[in-house]
Amino acid sequence: MNLPVRFVGLIALAAALATACAPQTSGNSPSGKDEKTGTLRVWLFQEVDNEPKRHVVDAVLAEFEKAHRGTDVTVEYIPVETRAQRIKAAFNDPKSAPDVIEYGNTDTAGYVRDGGLADVTRDFHAWNESKDTDPTARQSVTVDGKVYGAPYFVGIRALYYRTDVLRELGLAVPKSQAELISTAKKIRAARSDLYGLVAGGAYTYGAMPFIWANGGELATGKSGSYASAIDGPAAAKGIKAYTSLFGDDNCPAAKCAGMNGNDTVTAFASGKAAMAIGGNFSHAAVDAGKVKGKYAIVPLPGVKPGSVAPAFAGGNNIGVLKSTSHRTLAVDLMKRLASKKTQAELFDAMGFLPTFTDVRDQAAAREPFVKPFVETLAAGTRFVPASPAWAQIDSSLVLPTMFQEIVSGKKGVTAAAEDAAKKMNDAFGSTG
Repeated sequence: MNLPVRFVGLIALAAALATACAPQTSGNSPSGKDEKTGTLRVWLFQEVDNEPKRHVVDAVLAEFEKAHRGTDVTVEYIPVETRAQRIKAAFNDPKSAPDVIEYGNTDTAGYVRDGGLADVTRDFHAWNESKDTDPTARQSVTVDGKVYGAPYFVGIRALYYRTDVLRELGLAVPKSQAELISTAKKIRAARSDLYGLVAGGAYTYGAMPFIWANGGELATGKSGSYASAIDGPAAAKGIKAYTSLFGDDNCPAAKCAGMNGNDTVTAFASGKAAMAIGGNFSHAAVDAGKVKGKYAIVPLPGVKPGSVAPAFAGGNNIGVLKSTSHRTLAVDLMKRLASKKTQAELFDAMGFLPTFTDVRDQAAAREPFVKPFVETLAAGTRFVPASPAWAQIDSSLVLPTMFQEIVSGKKGVTAAAEDAAKKMNDAFGSTG
């Protein structure tokens, strides 16, 4: 089957980026060289369990080095949390920069503005496999009609739940946001050794569906000009719903306020939680834990019973740095790392959803766990503001700080949201 997926947020991203300016970072300019031998440096993201990814990547590199005599590749796996500082520094110092990087699709606008990514439009369109790329995934590497990388995988989150715990307590799988919250608290009341639904105060992408499901927005605007909407009344409903999960009756703030997405998945995989919001990319880590064979996955429910909460349209891309002195080799390596073969192997190893429609269809037919993520995609997903300011907002922990102030009792929802909105607007203003 061909998935009728339309990432509304990513389409908006493409439109907003169409007029984005892209001043170059000081000191970063094309090297003017295109050496056909030598060492290529690659930066990829470190995963919760990185060995399966490393195994796939090593096989790609072996084939690449065999195809290009006189070349070798070194790979460094960098923490996602520190990517902003590392990659920004690389843009400013081409001599120590990698040739190829993995980057989040929320970073595209900022990296293009900073002049760090190479324009690979002709290479991408000449690549035979690119014709099968999901159109919306293709938009995640496109700015002003130019392509700055190859889509690597799609990241979507859904609800993981313990089948044995719900069966033991006689509870049904939640079909609405209200049921989700009440079920979590019923579990906690009956099983004090478990978090009902493990939530994280630093888990921005797990919290966003609550805001969107209640009609809220992160920001409003278009053409790269945005104003925060996180302090709006609809967003407040979502913030209240999410922060209601923090407390002794579900996920104690003292333990959960500082948790990020990886922490919540780890808690679920280790048997400390009955439910968690996890990604398709979390599947391998959960299966490697104590709950293997005792869980199932469904789309995260929305406000209306039977509805699906809009999920963040996540995912990563592979790009070539403009400063590389091995452009031809770097582009070939980019294609190999993001190829159909590699994406299929990463799906088998990590649960990463492929960006090629035919490969994704094959994966969905082969593995039942993909179904809830495909259903979530089909229900409609959302994206962050299509502004280079988002990288600053994200790295400054604006939203996690807001959630943590609320769950700690330091501020109420209104005050915390207003403070977050001011910080967001400062960032939007600083990037033009």
